[in-house]
Amino acid sequence: MAYLLVNAAHILSIGLLFGAIVTLDLKILGLFKQYPITVLGPPLSRVAAAGVALAAVTGLMLFSVRPMAYLQNTAFLIKIGLIGLGVINALVLSRNRYWRLALLQGKTHWKVRLPALLSLIFWVSAIVAGRWTGFV
Repeated sequence: MAYLLVNAAHILSIGLLFGAIVTLDLKILGLFKQYPITVLGPPLSRVAAAGVALAAVTGLMLFSVRPMAYLQNTAFLIKIGLIGLGVINALVLSRNRYWRLALLQGKTHWKVRLPALLSLIFWVSAIVAGRWTGFV
């Protein structure tokens, strides 16, 4: 029963992360023009961060059930690498002066749009690798 609940919490946390980050990335890339980045950016960033944190906690709990099997699973290792790239990308963006300017002035420089595109690639790929993990 505990495994079921942790697994459900992991899926919900991924939904939180993915929903927030995809919405934010698409906004940065030019969709949802009627909603200012100055308004959407801060809450979506916080929701995505909460999703990452919860996914990490629940993911570690799931990992602890069969650590050796996961460490030998190529798809799992790729997933972890992609998650690492996604988190690093987000941290670098959060310290980017153009991101801070976007949040203040609403204009997205290419140095904000490029990390948003990379974010989409990393997180979508991590989801695919996560699903692939069960089939390897």
